[in-house]
Amino acid sequence: MNITKDTVVSLTYQLTVEGNVIETVTAERPMEFVFGAGYLLPKFEENVNGLKIGDKFSFELKSDEAYGPKNADAIVELPKNIFEVEGEIDPQLLTVGNQIPMMDGEGHRMMGVVVEVKEEVVVMDFNHFLAGADLSFAGEVVGVREATEEELAHGHVHTAGGCGEGCGCGDGGCDDEGCGSGCNC
Repeated sequence: MNITKDTVVSLTYQLTVEGNVIETVTAERPMEFVFGAGYLLPKFEENVNGLKIGDKFSFELKSDEAYGPKNADAIVELPKNIFEVEGEIDPQLLTVGNQIPMMDGEGHRMMGVVVEVKEEVVVMDFNHFLAGADLSFAGEVVGVREATEEELAHGHVHTAGGCGEGCGCGDGGCDDEGCGSGCNC
C-alpha cells in the first residue's frame, strides 16, 4: 500500500540541521500520523507521498518550506514581574537559554526562550526553535495502512495501548467512547 490521503503512516527518520543530528526516530517508537490531516509540514508530506513500506527517503526542506525565517517581532521584552510566583522569581527560571512554556492573551500555549535578563524586563524569543533552519530528513517508511473512521474523525492515530497524554480525550478533543481503542498523539 502506498502513502496517500487518509492513510496512517509510520516512519523512522533522522533530522539533521547544519550537520548536527537534532532528532532520531527509531522503529521501536516510529512517528505515526494520519497523512493529509494537516499536522505535518506540507513539504514534508509532499516528499513522502506515494512511498510504501520499505521505501527509504532523503530530502531537505529549506527554511521557507519548514518553519520560515526568524521573525524579529517574535522577540519581545516582558515585564520581569510576570515571572513571579507568590511574589518571588525562581532564579533558575530566568536563565539565558531556558525554555519557558507561556500563554498569550488569547490562551494559546507557546514556548519562549530566555534571551536576556535585564533589570526590569526579560527578553524572550517566541520563534519556533527551528525557524531560519534548513532541515534534512533521512529515513524509511515502516508502516502504511488505511486510517479508521474514528482516526479520520479525530485527526490522529489511535492504538490499542490507550490514550496518549495530550490527546484531548475527555477534555472535548475526542469523545471518551470514541477513544476506547486508545489515542496515540
